[in-house]
Amino acid sequence: MDLSSLTDFNLVAMHEGFGKASRISGRSKATLSRRVRDLEQSLGVRLIERGSRSLRLTEEGQALYERTHGLLGEIIEAGTDVAAGIAEPRGLLRVNAPVLFSHAMFGPVAVGFMQAYPEVRLEITANDRNVDLIEDGYDVVIRVNPRPDATLVGRCFARDEIVLVAPASLARPSNKSTEPATVPAVALLPNGVTTSPWHFHDGETMRTVIPDVRLGLSSLLMVRDAVMAGAGAALLPRSLLKPLGPNTGLAVWGTVPDRPIELWVLHHSRRLASPKVVRFVEYLCDAFPTKMLQETTN
Repeated sequence: MDLSSLTDFNLVAMHEGFGKASRISGRSKATLSRRVRDLEQSLGVRLIERGSRSLRLTEEGQALYERTHGLLGEIIEAGTDVAAGIAEPRGLLRVNAPVLFSHAMFGPVAVGFMQAYPEVRLEITANDRNVDLIEDGYDVVIRVNPRPDATLVGRCFARDEIVLVAPASLARPSNKSTEPATVPAVALLPNGVTTSPWHFHDGETMRTVIPDVRLGLSSLLMVRDAVMAGAGAALLPRSLLKPLGPNTGLAVWGTVPDRPIELWVLHHSRRLASPKVVRFVEYLCDAFPTKMLQETTN
C-alpha cells in the first residue's frame, strides 16, 4: 500500500470531497483523484462512490479510514518531531476524565500542565462514559478502578477511600445496642433506595447502621452538600471532604472496608506513546506524589 496514496485518500475522506481537500492541501483535484484510484487498484476494492455533486465512502473505504487516519496523524507528528531535532510535546492532546475528578481537582492540574508545555493544546471532556480511545479520538483516559484491558497501559496516580459521614448535629448511634441503628441517609442514584446495611470501621471496631434513604441525588458533590445541610448520613470519598477545611459541620463516623478507589491514567498499548502523552502521564503522577487524594488536595 502506497503511503502517499493512503494519505491523499484520508485527506479526501476527512474533508468529504476532492474540492475541499484540494483547497486545504493546495494539491490539484486531478492529483488527488488519481492517487485514490491508484490506491483502489492496489487494494482491489472501491473505496469511494463518486457522484456528480458529492461522494461517499464505501463500507471498505470507511473501514480503511477509521483504521488509518489516527496512525497517519501519529506518523506526521513523529516526522515533525524528528525534523525539529527533539521530540518536544506539541499538538492537540484530548483527555477524557470522570465528572467528579474533573470538577473537584482536575482544573489546577490541567492549568499547570498547560503552563509547563505551552506547545500542547489540552482538550478535556468530563463524562462517566467508558469511551473507546481509538473510535472516540482520545489520547488519554482517566478511569476509576478500571477493569483489566490488554489494549490499555498506564499508571495508578492516586488512591482514595470511602468514609461514612454525617451532619455534626446527627446523634451518633450508640455501640451498646446489639441491633444496628437506623439513620436518615442520603444516597447516590441510581442505587439511592436501599436497605442494605452500611458497615464501617470505627477505630478498631467494625460497626453497622441501616440507612433510611430519604434523598437520592445523581452527583456526589450534591450528596456531600446535602449532608452538610443536615439531610442525613452518606458514603463519600474522603477526598471530597479535604477541600472544605475543618469547620464544615460534618462528622466522619468511620471508614468503609473493602471499597478501595484507584485512579489510573491510561493510553493505548498498541500505539507508540507520543511525547505529549508521556509528559502528561508523568505530570499527572507528579501532581499526586503521595498517591492519596485526601493528602494532596488542599
